[in-house]
Amino acid sequence: MRKGIIVCLVLVCAAFSAKAQKENSEKIKVGDTMPAFNIVSDNGDIFKSSDLEGKVVLVNFFATWCPPCQLELAAVQAKLWPKLKDNADFKLLVIGRDHTDAELQKYNIKKGFTFPLYPDKGRIIFDTFASSSIPRSYLIGKDGKVINISVGYTEEEFENVMSKIEAALK
Repeated sequence: MRKGIIVCLVLVCAAFSAKAQKENSEKIKVGDTMPAFNIVSDNGDIFKSSDLEGKVVLVNFFATWCPPCQLELAAVQAKLWPKLKDNADFKLLVIGRDHTDAELQKYNIKKGFTFPLYPDKGRIIFDTFASSSIPRSYLIGKDGKVINISVGYTEEEFENVMSKIEAALK
C-alpha cells in the first residue's frame, strides 16, 4: 500500500514537472508581441524583423537533422509555399537553428526546396522565442502579435496553421 502511494506521488510529480518544462520552454505566448531580432547571413547581410511590420509572418525553427522538421518542411514546400509565395502581405521565415548560410544552401539544394532558409548560428534568434523543442512555428499577425504557436509536426496542426494564416490575411 505504502509503495503504491509513493509510486503515485512520483508519477504526479513527474507529470507536473513535464508540464512545467513545456510551459517554461516558451518564452513568448499567444498574444505577445513578436520579439525583435536580426538575421545575420554568413556574408554579413542583416535582415531585421522590424522590416516585417504590417505583414502576416510564419516563423519556423528547424534543424537539418530533425525528422519531424523534414516532414514539416516537405508540407511547407508542397502546400504552403506555392499558395502564399507571391502574397505581398505574407512572409515565411524558415530558420535553421544552429546552422550557417553555407549549411542551409547545401541542404536546400539537396532537398529541392524553393523557399529561402535563414541561419541562426548559436541559436540567438531561437533563444528569444523558446528554450527547447523543434520543429516550432510562430504565426504573427499584421499587428505584430503572436496568433498561434505550434511545436512538433502533425498534418492536422499544419492544416490548422494554414487556416489561421488565411484568416489573418483577410
